[in-house]
This record gives sequence, structure tokens and C-alpha cells, in this order.
Amino acid sequence: MKSVRMVFFADTHLGFDYPIKPRIHRRRRGPDFFENFRRVLDYAYETRPDLVLHGGDLFFRARIPQQIIDMVYAELFEFAGAGIPILIVPGNHERSILPVSLFLSHENIKIFESPKTYHFKFAGANVSLSGFPCERKIPRDHFPSLLNETGWSKNKAHMKLLCMHQTVEGAQVGPADFTFRRGKDIIRRVDLPQDATAVLSGHIHRAQVLGDLRKRSYDIPPVIYPGSTERTSFAEREEKKGFYEIEFAPSKEGVWGIQRLKFIQLSTRPMVDLILDGTVNAGNLEDFIRSEISKIRVDSIVRLRCDNELDPAVKSLVTSQLLRRLMPETMNFQFGSEFRYPGSH
Repeated sequence: MKSVRMVFFADTHLGFDYPIKPRIHRRRRGPDFFENFRRVLDYAYETRPDLVLHGGDLFFRARIPQQIIDMVYAELFEFAGAGIPILIVPGNHERSILPVSLFLSHENIKIFESPKTYHFKFAGANVSLSGFPCERKIPRDHFPSLLNETGWSKNKAHMKLLCMHQTVEGAQVGPADFTFRRGKDIIRRVDLPQDATAVLSGHIHRAQVLGDLRKRSYDIPPVIYPGSTERTSFAEREEKKGFYEIEFAPSKEGVWGIQRLKFIQLSTRPMVDLILDGTVNAGNLEDFIRSEISKIRVDSIVRLRCDNELDPAVKSLVTSQLLRRLMPETMNFQFGSEFRYPGSH
């Protein structure tokens, strides 16, 4: 049976904790983000999908050192040489514009730098991917016109995919399952084009599917978020990170839809809270921290927390210098909001 297969990932946030000239030499989290980015591309290279889609936030922020830009684009350029098209939606962290580079001139690298539609022919079917850069303050009544700018209404492809980096009504985030329902930048599901085979979006870091994958003609299309490829904060500590492999195929009536959706999990390091309580004093502080550290995996990302019972004088002894001395070099640590020393290490 004819089908079209896609690898879909997003929110790689490359450049996160990756200083070019670090003042302190310690383990950084930046390489973790690059490793998972490469794992996705390696999987696509080995399995040969028809195309690859990146749903936005390729980079950690808009201002990125040129060395990081070149590292990322060199990876994309090499992958594109394998003959597999890769499409990218600029996200909010890039301020909706990817840095310019000759690396992006490869014919197999397609960027949604403006509202547009890319057309392909796979398995004898006309396949279109329409998309636009992230719109951070998109009024609800503006979404239809933005969609129209892609040429959606004139597009008669057998399979139509909408690619974006937006928040859709019903998406959930965080340990408390916060659900987005209203807001100027939240797209209502009823406003999504009914003739879309699926909506593929980045921006929400938890992998999830909104709606029914068994969409029929003129139903609200399913919305697929692959989530981020790495944990960017402790709010994501329990979330599995990875990407989707999606296989599309026509029904007996000839209507294209999702035949198979597979989440492929990526390796991530554990995030652990180390809590200092009222039993900790100046005399046993170091022994307590050493004991707690011995109970967790040596490559963990540790967050220092404390409760109200901890003596403020003891809390002031908990410094970056102390933790670097007590923790193995394979660990990262950061301070919770209770401490006067914000940041990650």
C-alpha cells in the first residue's frame, strides 16, 4: 500500500548552555541538546523518510554566536545532501527569523521565512506543507488571513499539512497539566482548516496529540506536538523527550490520513531535587549533601531546594563553590528560587 513517511521534531533549542569561551570549565548541558538533535537526524538518515519537518525553535535564542550557527547549519547541510527534504518553521526563540547563511541555500532545505506552501509528490500523491513563521501576538481574527497568505484555499493537494509554531487551544504543559484555553495568541481548534490532514506544530514542549488521529473529511484536524528534544526546565522533569515518526496513507475512499504515529524517545539525563531541611546545620551540611548525592545517578541535573525550617545562616553557606567541590564533575546543579544564587552550573 502506498504511504508517505515523515520524521517530525521541534524545539531543539541549540545553543542553550553552550558558551564559546566559558569562564568556568565544568560540565555543560549544551552538548546534550546537540546530541539529541544529531540523534534525530541520524535516525532519519538511516530510515530514509520521505521528508523531515522541524517545528521551530531550532536555536535557543535570536542572538547566537556565529560558531553555534555554523555548527547547526553544517549538520543540516550534510543531512540535506542525503537527498531528504528538511523543512523548518522559524520559532519564537529565533524571533521568527533564522540567521542567514549560505548553508541554507541547499535545494533540500526549505524555510517558512514567510507564509507559503511547499509542494511535493510522494507515492503518486500530491503532498503540500503550508506554514508561516511564529506569530507571537496573533489575534484570533487574523489567523484565517494568515492561513490564506500561504495559498491554502487554492491548494488542491491530496494531502495537506499545516506547519507552525503556535499554541493551540487544549494544549497542556507543566506538572499541573495547565491547559491553554483563551488568549490572544491561542488558536481555537474550530478555526483550524477542516481540509487539513493534520496540523504539525512546535512551541509546546510536552509531546501530545489534540483530537482524533482518525480524522475524516471536514472534521477538525488532529494537532500533533512532538515536544522538545531535551528538558529545558524542571517543569519538564517527568516528561519523556523525543520525536514522532508519522506515516500517512489513503483510506479506501482515497482520503489521506494518519495511518501510524510512533513516538521515538530520546535519551535524557534525570532531574533531581536535593532538599535541605531543618535537620541540616553548619556541622553536618557537607556530609548531608554528600550522602544525598550518593543516592542519585552520577550524571544527574540537581536542583538545590530548602524548606522554611532551614537556618538562614546555613543556607548562606550553600554556594556554587561548595557544590562544585562536593559534586562529581559529571553532574550539573542549579539553585531553587529560595536561594540567593540563581542560575545553573
